[in-house]
Amino acid sequence: MGDVVPGDPPVPITVWPVPAPQPGETMSNAMGVRLVHNLTHPSDLVVDLAEGPQLAHAVIATHRRSHLHAPRQVGWGREAATLIVTGWPVDDTTSPVEFFARCRASLVAGGCVAVLLPHGDVVAPVDVVIAAKQAGLAYLQHIVAADRPPRRGQQAQLDIHTDVLILTRSATETGGTDG
Repeated sequence: MGDVVPGDPPVPITVWPVPAPQPGETMSNAMGVRLVHNLTHPSDLVVDLAEGPQLAHAVIATHRRSHLHAPRQVGWGREAATLIVTGWPVDDTTSPVEFFARCRASLVAGGCVAVLLPHGDVVAPVDVVIAAKQAGLAYLQHIVAADRPPRRGQQAQLDIHTDVLILTRSATETGGTDG
């Protein structure tokens, strides 16, 4: 099964059994570790735009490098990153398309942006995907984070708390948008 955006092929949906974030934070420690392990290699650069120390802890534990920044800053360093992690919405001063254009300019080819949204708003993921596509990023995967993993032989009762949209700068440039 995949997440469908009109006019695009479906993207895979994956369930990650990880704890919910604490109030005021973007993710749990387990979510930070999963993102870093699944989307980077040792010594890759990670840009941390998330609230809370969880991603920074994961970066240190997995021997990655990071830049910790406020999302409003104009640039995130001279070196291109493999992964940019952010909560949503980012801020009120930058349009979503401008934000994703900065992300795209800061990524290596094949790099990803992980956008973490509290589960429940059916419009926000669509708005994120549309803005990202307008900035030249492709929608790669949808991760559903739930407190309890599904159990074999039982009806799935997921306690979903976070939607993670994985966007990518494709390795091949197509002239206008990636994907």
